[in-house]
Amino acid sequence: MGSPDFSIPALHALIDAGHDVACVYAQPPKPAGRGHKETPCPVHAEAIRLGIEARTPKTLRDPDEQAAFQDLDLDCAIVVAYGLILPQEILDAPKLGCLNVHASLLPRWRGAAPIQRAIIAGDAETGVGIMKMDAGLDTGDVLAEERTPIASDETATSLHDRLSLMGAELLAQTLPAYARGELTPTPQPEDGITYAHKLERGEGRLDFNKPASELERTVRALNPWPGTWFEFNGERIKVAAAAFDPSSSGPPGTIVDDGLTIACQKGGLRPLKLQRPGKSMTDTDAFLRGYAMPAGTQLG
Repeated sequence: MGSPDFSIPALHALIDAGHDVACVYAQPPKPAGRGHKETPCPVHAEAIRLGIEARTPKTLRDPDEQAAFQDLDLDCAIVVAYGLILPQEILDAPKLGCLNVHASLLPRWRGAAPIQRAIIAGDAETGVGIMKMDAGLDTGDVLAEERTPIASDETATSLHDRLSLMGAELLAQTLPAYARGELTPTPQPEDGITYAHKLERGEGRLDFNKPASELERTVRALNPWPGTWFEFNGERIKVAAAAFDPSSSGPPGTIVDDGLTIACQKGGLRPLKLQRPGKSMTDTDAFLRGYAMPAGTQLG
């Protein structure tokens, strides 16, 4: 049960380990592209390619959907970034329950966007965990976890890809031992609980009244979606990469040098890759050759 690219390595790990994948559940197709054609999500498309039955219900609360799920007579359901709430009837149907591959070290960053929230917060490490699901939001007991450092230049894309593979490998190791009764689920600690709330498009606006170190992490965390940006002369200027300059100072939002370093609440943010509307993404030097933003300019 999964939907985005993050889930695909786990599907392959199950197949490669010799497990019988009875069915794939994924989010329903959505309009995409210029023609708004109904397009299957990545896991749905991969199931089609592999010749595995795929189901895409809009909800699992419907009694008929629950009965169809129970009729599969599953040993276990593996859930990886599926995106739908699993009612108790679904959680209880497989003999061994439902296991979730989650991209954080629980109970830190329960919820929808653990990868991005860990980068924005400046966490030194994160990881993946295999959790026995219950009715709460990522509150189930943990069967196994693996840790990894978050590099100073880590982006959401690089961390996403690494955790996706780590989760698939950990699942392949954990599932057989769990099925044999060799693993004891460990309750999550009561302290250290944080929530990784869903990303919102408006979070991409760079607020120079915040510390530059936080904004630099935000640029890395929100690339590619929703992306980060600031406004100048009525245009939205996208920022795809930036550097933190601890020595810069000035009124927040002021460009303080000819390299486009922008003063923040503390330190400065120097965009490295920028894009004007309708133009290509380019490095700062090339950007400034075609678009003057001199020192002393005050951004909104």
